[in-house]
Amino acid sequence: MLADAQENAAAASSAVSTSDAASGVSAANDFDARQKTLDTRTAENNYRYGVAQHNCYSKFFVNHCLNSAREDMRVVAADIRKEQLALDDEKRVEHARQRDEQAAIKRAQYEADAPARAAQDARNAQAYDDKQRQHELSQAQRNAEAPQRAANEQAFQQKQQQHAIDQAQRGISPSQAAANQKAYDAKQADFQRKLDEAHQQAAQKAQERTEKQQRFQQKQSEAAQHKADVEERQKEAAAKAKQKQEEQAKQQQQLEQQQKQQQQQQQQQQ
Repeated sequence: MLADAQENAAAASSAVSTSDAASGVSAANDFDARQKTLDTRTAENNYRYGVAQHNCYSKFFVNHCLNSAREDMRVVAADIRKEQLALDDEKRVEHARQRDEQAAIKRAQYEADAPARAAQDARNAQAYDDKQRQHELSQAQRNAEAPQRAANEQAFQQKQQQHAIDQAQRGISPSQAAANQKAYDAKQADFQRKLDEAHQQAAQKAQERTEKQQRFQQKQSEAAQHKADVEERQKEAAAKAKQKQEEQAKQQQQLEQQQKQQQQQQQQQQ
């Protein structure tokens, strides 16, 4: 079921992304075409004004001609400016819509991935619990074997002592006994060295296990904190996006009202 949910979410996200991309490209192309038209009209208006200025100097009423040409240029420029402002507003609204849709897609993808993250967290917790139980079992086994190891060590020492007594009873010479004792001491020293090394290795491994456990707990804590931080940032981002969208909608409504008022004023003037 988890795989199906993720697959459905991915398919929906892909479909929305494709639709948004198509609409975004169409809107961008329309904006570019309209902007190009406005730029062309601006260039033509400036050109006509330049030609009119040039022609005015060949007429008798030069100043009157220049003023008339300037007024004609301003009328056309004002109309172009009005359309430019409307186009800029539409661009801002479209860009805001695209940002909101992208944010919605990301939120949907994050929510769709939530079961997978929860399952992974559960697997990590289970693995940690298994390691803890295995460590406890190993420790219990070592503690249970400790008396047997002590008994084996004591039996070895008794065996070595009995061997020395047997040699004395067989009439071994003092020099030979000294050599035997030296060899025995060397074996005992070697045995003690190996025993100390085994103890050191066991202590080192126990320390490594403790450190690994501490690092794992630290990572789990950091992961939980990171998750909480991400969720908090997402909530803040969503709140800001909603507030911005409301402000843009309010600005758009005010702009439309202003445009209606301007149209009514123009109609009244006509």
